[in-house]
Amino acid sequence: MNGTGIIGKGFIVKGYIGNSDQFSLGINCKGCTPLDTYSFDKIVPKFRASLIKFDVAYPYGEKHDEFSKVAEATRGVPELLIAEVNVKDYGEKDNADLAEKYGVKSKDFPVLKLFRKGMPEPLAYTGEFKQDEITQFIKSSTGIYIGLPGCIEQFDKIAQEFIKGADKEKRGDLLKQAKALIAKGFDSPKNTEYANIYLKLMEKILEKGDEFVQNEIARVESIKQTKVTNEKKDSLQKRLNILQSFKHDEL
Repeated sequence: MNGTGIIGKGFIVKGYIGNSDQFSLGINCKGCTPLDTYSFDKIVPKFRASLIKFDVAYPYGEKHDEFSKVAEATRGVPELLIAEVNVKDYGEKDNADLAEKYGVKSKDFPVLKLFRKGMPEPLAYTGEFKQDEITQFIKSSTGIYIGLPGCIEQFDKIAQEFIKGADKEKRGDLLKQAKALIAKGFDSPKNTEYANIYLKLMEKILEKGDEFVQNEIARVESIKQTKVTNEKKDSLQKRLNILQSFKHDEL
């Protein structure tokens, strides 16, 4: 089932059968923090960044599942809060005031807002409701390191240094550094494969210029939209994840 919705009496969701008034905050995904009108301002400012999902009182469906994957994948990132504000449009209309405060309308649920410490307004997420895309949005908007599938932290750092510096000599040194790391070997053939993607991208950027990154992202995204196997889509997404590491930091 796509999207989210309210659990009604006798509705079955993830093995639960019963009345909605018997449901508890256990509906929140694993790793998500439930927030309300009272707790929101006490908790959110404590974190460098907070990704908040505004949704119905009892969310379910594919988008909720993708958000749950983000929470699980980032559980070891102490600077980042993943939380939900469950809004009721009936009864006492719990948390409806929070939704109104941040310009969230119920017809748009679920809505993601990224709150960054020191910034007056949150950023609205407008991309596809998929784990990798949401995670990349957090990374590019906050500078917080979150390892995406296919990415290697050491090489992500090299990629950022590489793209920030226009000096060819410095870029040449970083290329040698990447080659040396590959020569040392990795704990799995997959990591060797991913590391070589970084290396080839660095060589292409030296050959064709920084615009190669955006052109390659567009090319790979275009292929991903065609009728390819799930395995191929997964491989293309990993390449996109690595390519994102070569984008200029927008902060």
